[in-house]
Amino acid sequence: MTEPIFLQGICKDYLWGGNRLREEYGKKSDADKIAESWELACHKDGSSILTTGADAGKNLREYLDEHGTGFLGTNCAGCTTVPVLIKLIDAKQDLSIQVHPDDDYAMRIEGEPGKTEMWYIMDAAPGAALYYGLNRAVSKEEFAKRIQEQTLTEILNRVEVKPGELYFIPSGTLHAIGAGILLAEIQQNSNTTYRVYDYGRRGADGKLRPLHIEKALDVTNLSPIAPTAQYPAQPVDGGSVRRLESCKYFISDVVEVSGKVHFTVGTETFRHLLALDGEAVLETASGSYPMKKGDSVLLPAGLGAYSVKGSGFRYIVTGVEEKLG
Repeated sequence: MTEPIFLQGICKDYLWGGNRLREEYGKKSDADKIAESWELACHKDGSSILTTGADAGKNLREYLDEHGTGFLGTNCAGCTTVPVLIKLIDAKQDLSIQVHPDDDYAMRIEGEPGKTEMWYIMDAAPGAALYYGLNRAVSKEEFAKRIQEQTLTEILNRVEVKPGELYFIPSGTLHAIGAGILLAEIQQNSNTTYRVYDYGRRGADGKLRPLHIEKALDVTNLSPIAPTAQYPAQPVDGGSVRRLESCKYFISDVVEVSGKVHFTVGTETFRHLLALDGEAVLETASGSYPMKKGDSVLLPAGLGAYSVKGSGFRYIVTGVEEKLG
């Protein structure tokens, strides 16, 4: 495949979600709310749908099973699936306080990779905040006691957020997205979450949502983590590029287009483009493709040179720059 693959996200209607993804980003769902849209997903709990090309209508898992993993690049030669999962998240209410395991624990206990992730804040209501690790080191005994006594928030690091900020969340970090935050999440391809505290909320079945205390006690980092580095944008012809995060699982930049920017997709990794604002034209050797806010596009490894032309267009580009598998 040497042409862009446009994808339709898989929507999730979790109880804390709102409707901004439907109203502002054009996401479609029969549910009353859209909490998440899985824009690049190849997971048993959801797989993005191809909307262009000869394979339109297939999901990404079906496409991979038919065509193999070559489109992911040589850095993913050992992978059996797309190694990253990219979401848009609309938190109308607070999410549960939760933690994700690392690869070793998750593979042993859950049969899938762990979950290191990052959040790019797209919008935030005044005073909106998230929990991001601990505000001091604690013992495992104190951690367990605070869970039991429902005083966990007293030792969490609460951070008010602003649009454009980046938060990197290694596996083992307690965290929660707060009400009023709209963000993009780039993560390992995993859906393993250990819920620690959920404000006593009940699911659609009227029952308290399950907690995963023992597993959380096993995997949580009980020391504070360092603040995420916020890198400045660097000018390029036709716009700017700002590094968001680079780790062994993914590398992501945010690109601002004010003319025409030029890049190349080599054979080492695919690139995924997630459009956040505006309209533009994506140009490759195979043709020109209009893009708009909310679009999700997979550029297969080896696609070669491409450009994005527009004004006021902003997108996140993600790939894998270390060998996985």
